Amino acid sequence: TADHLAGIAREEIDDPRPYCEIIRQWATLHPEFTYLPRKFKIAVTGSPEDRAASEVHDIGLHLARDARGDIGFTVLVGGGLGRSPMIGQVIRDFLPLPDLLSYLEAILRVYNRHGRRDNLNKARIKVLVKSLGVERFREQVEEEWQLGRASAARLPASEVERVRSFFRPQAYETLEDCDASAGREPAFRAWYRYNTRPHRVPGYRAVFVSLKAHGQNPGDMSCGQMEAVAALAERVSFGLIRTTHNQNLLLADVRQSELYEVWLELARHQLATPNIGTLTDMIACPGLDFCSLANAGTLAVAKQIQERFDDLDYLYDLGDIEIKMSGCMNACGHHHVGHIGILGVDKHGEEWYQITLGGSANGFTALGEVIGPSVPKCEVAATIERIVEMYRTLRAEGERFIDTFRRVGLAPFRESAYATHPAAA
Repeated sequence: TADHLAGIAREEIDDPRPYCEIIRQWATLHPEFTYLPRKFKIAVTGSPEDRAASEVHDIGLHLARDARGDIGFTVLVGGGLGRSPMIGQVIRDFLPLPDLLSYLEAILRVYNRHGRRDNLNKARIKVLVKSLGVERFREQVEEEWQLGRASAARLPASEVERVRSFFRPQAYETLEDCDASAGREPAFRAWYRYNTRPHRVPGYRAVFVSLKAHGQNPGDMSCGQMEAVAALAERVSFGLIRTTHNQNLLLADVRQSELYEVWLELARHQLATPNIGTLTDMIACPGLDFCSLANAGTLAVAKQIQERFDDLDYLYDLGDIEIKMSGCMNACGHHHVGHIGILGVDKHGEEWYQITLGGSANGFTALGEVIGPSVPKCEVAATIERIVEMYRTLRAEGERFIDTFRRVGLAPFRESAYATHPAAA
């Protein structure tokens, strides 16, 4: 996994995509992967803001530079969500790039040797790290690595450059930055502010295609919308479309001079809702409507929240709030790391929802805290509204929801959440 702004973010230490591809090629048909206890996920991030959620992957690799400026990685292990959510822990502060694959192989060998195979729910590496303790796990990895390090193949610079050649920068024009929103109507200015991001190349911006229009299931598109975005990408973004962790699309390389025309085209297809990063830009798994594992629906609840918070000015006043929703404990919607997390549960054949607050996965990773008993389906949106209103009461000027929560704690939000209705035990 890499983040959706990989290769174009201004603050990036290095482009993580070549390293992701190197790991993919190395891991494919690797004998150490043929009989692991369970699935295994690796994330690589190159920016201070962890848009790849690397701390909740089995292995997280943070690109870094040493005192000489050489590229390497901070290595984390043992992250994951689902039934037993855990945050990855650092086992090596700096791993030189040439040692990347041999060190990953040492981690896999320790996991393969000691990971449980008698219980599916306890077969992930996060359980092994917790049971051994991170220090003991680190010792075993270092011991395994040192045993084979002398004979292990190092990752040569020539191989890195070979793979990097597949991720060369696009044929950008020489342009200057400009304020494309100057003098335009308010609707375009709102879209420009919320749905575009700076680009490392002057004269370009990254454009989010919002799949969170009012009444739309998060992440859904019609065939007509797909064709429209494909045609637009061919015309203005080198024919490339990226998907994002937050269930939107990204046109990564749009000239600033073409942003207004892009906005008009997206708006014609209901794909220009200016809500990226706001409360209605929520993540939701398919839930009970489409998934046989789910305990409760998510899509109807998402629509209820959309309807409750349909005023854009109100959303903008609230600022950055992340809602993430899952229909079962498998946590495909990453509810554990949402500022507001919603988990569907089955209570005697009825759909109820457990709410958590304070989760985050973008560099200051934290697991959300359960506010209290679950609430019925008809009360979820109203409960979220009471939580949000308490945030508005408590926040300092310019303070984000997550920062207010970290400052004041859970208690006032719990009190407001259950102020007007009984909850189930």
